[in-house]
Amino acid sequence: MKKLGIGLLLLGLLAVGAGMLFQEQIGERIFARAVETAVSRDVIGDLPDGIHVALCGSGSPLPDPTRAGPCSAVIIDGRMFIVDIGGGAVRNLGLMGLNPGATEALLLTHFHSDHIDGMGELMMQRWAGGGRDAPLPVIAPEGVQPIVEGLNAAYAADAQYRIAHHGEATILPTGAGGAARPFPLPQGQAQLVVYDQDGVRITAFAVDHKPIAPAVGYRFDYKGRSVVFSGDTVKLPAVAEACNGCDLLVHEALNAAMVGTVEQAFAKAGRKRLEKIMADIQNYHTNPVEAAETAKAGRAKMLVLSHIVPALPFAYLESYYLKGVAAVFDGPVMLGRDGMLFSLPANKDSIERGDLL
Repeated sequence: MKKLGIGLLLLGLLAVGAGMLFQEQIGERIFARAVETAVSRDVIGDLPDGIHVALCGSGSPLPDPTRAGPCSAVIIDGRMFIVDIGGGAVRNLGLMGLNPGATEALLLTHFHSDHIDGMGELMMQRWAGGGRDAPLPVIAPEGVQPIVEGLNAAYAADAQYRIAHHGEATILPTGAGGAARPFPLPQGQAQLVVYDQDGVRITAFAVDHKPIAPAVGYRFDYKGRSVVFSGDTVKLPAVAEACNGCDLLVHEALNAAMVGTVEQAFAKAGRKRLEKIMADIQNYHTNPVEAAETAKAGRAKMLVLSHIVPALPFAYLESYYLKGVAAVFDGPVMLGRDGMLFSLPANKDSIERGDLL
């Protein structure tokens, strides 16, 4: 046994030595294989008929090592619709195997910086990587026009650099930037159709995120399946009304008790400005229990919490974050993480779960 142990040790040392000696060659092969796998990956093309929701960003403006800024991708029949586009979300799309070039339209719930600060990158990636010959449609309430125009101006030099470098046959000049598609803010409980093509119907409804206005949520319908996005809002009957038996309710969530702890820490440290901000943000969001109450009132089949505030760097904190939720809503509740995928097969009742990260 002793000789066998010594033999295995020597064999291990030889393997390590060979690995060090041929590190460059091994690294070259590993890299080539990884690139080939990544380039050939086609998540969108492999998805079956139905609605598929991928969380490309489940975080907030607060630093979170595991979550990008708010972003959800809705994939239907090879087309991808993006709902909000926070910082880091476009890079997540790439990591998830979701080609930004497949983006049919960007829908904005409101104009807070953390919901729009990835727009420039999305417009560029969709255009250059996707070979688009027309700008990215940006569907949002009135007021979106100057935002899109400003980003187009900010990226104008970049667009010219890319055309000059790669040539007009590769980078089509007509596809750069975005094109605003504004709609009037729905009043009261009214819902407004903002997209209706090839069986995909998207409706918008007003939410309450005062003093931020306009602010809306969206409902997607396709072949008997439905998903609702609350946008940023306080608890509101309009969200439950828009859900009305929806398959999936993706609702923002802020745990006020945890944010209160952060507020107290800033106070103790004498950081008055951030103490005030932590106090303020508690009055225009929905807490997890309230989101569960909305899911129950709206008869949602599944509740997904996103726009997670505060950051949850450790999974151990999730039970505390969700305290009281199970007592309110007896359906499945998922605490959103980047890369989560929810699939609603066409004309069925099932909800399938997957992960793209």
